[in-house]
Amino acid sequence: MNYPVETYRGEHFFQKNQLLYINRAIESIMSPYHDHDFLECVYIAEGTGYHHIGDQVHKVNKGQVFFIPIGISHVFRPPAASKKSSPLSVLNCVFSPLLLHKLSAFASDYRIVQLMNDMENGHCAYYSCMDTNDEFEKLFRAMHREYELPRTGSSDYLHSLLLQLLVTLQRSMEHDSPAQAAPQTAFHMLLNDLEQHYDQELTLAKLAEASGWSERHLQRLFLQHTKQSFYRYLQNVRIQKSQELLRGSSLKISAIAEMVGYKDIHSFNALFKRCTGMTPSVYRKEIRLAGMLN
Repeated sequence: MNYPVETYRGEHFFQKNQLLYINRAIESIMSPYHDHDFLECVYIAEGTGYHHIGDQVHKVNKGQVFFIPIGISHVFRPPAASKKSSPLSVLNCVFSPLLLHKLSAFASDYRIVQLMNDMENGHCAYYSCMDTNDEFEKLFRAMHREYELPRTGSSDYLHSLLLQLLVTLQRSMEHDSPAQAAPQTAFHMLLNDLEQHYDQELTLAKLAEASGWSERHLQRLFLQHTKQSFYRYLQNVRIQKSQELLRGSSLKISAIAEMVGYKDIHSFNALFKRCTGMTPSVYRKEIRLAGMLN
């Protein structure tokens, strides 16, 4: 290497006895190569760019996740000098190896304990993967929000989110290396796919054709693993998504119904009431009233 490498110290980032730090940053073309005495997980939140690690350069895109061990020199950089024209925005979660020792007391699965021990002792290699079902993005965003807007129990909540992040990371590693551990089941992958495409016209026949299972066997799997039929499971996923949209937007109820896969507003209203005990309009009013009272 013929470039200078800075060393970032955890003591600069960890404040108020916290052993982790979460931030969102826009990377600069001038960012220096650096290593660090802490562990780092990174989520590419926006844009494209490059990850310079050691003597290698890899292109990065939104949705990629990285684990960078202690002592590895690296830097993320945008493709151009102007942040406005091509921003590369990342969510960083950095944490002390001392925190892993604390968290391992709450883990019961030996594979998760082993992962934390390997990270703590410097035996876990650099790793990257793609966030195929938004699990990582949700965790990173929840951690960043909790870190920036702390409330009662925020420290414990952040630790629980970090543990979830490590579990998700371990599952991804197992999926990429099935010989090392049991892979994610095909049915679990099917559920993930269903929850990504709930707004489309889904039928048991189409899922059976895509999965290679018979409709009868697929229905058996739904009853066994979700305690619901396929159609009831799909309905509940769609109602849950519509509740999120009713809480977080001012969209018309007819638009929300269509966004979650229902073209007939009357059918949507009837199903929503059956599942929640109230109509979509009443649900939205109740949520807004509760927010005003709080």
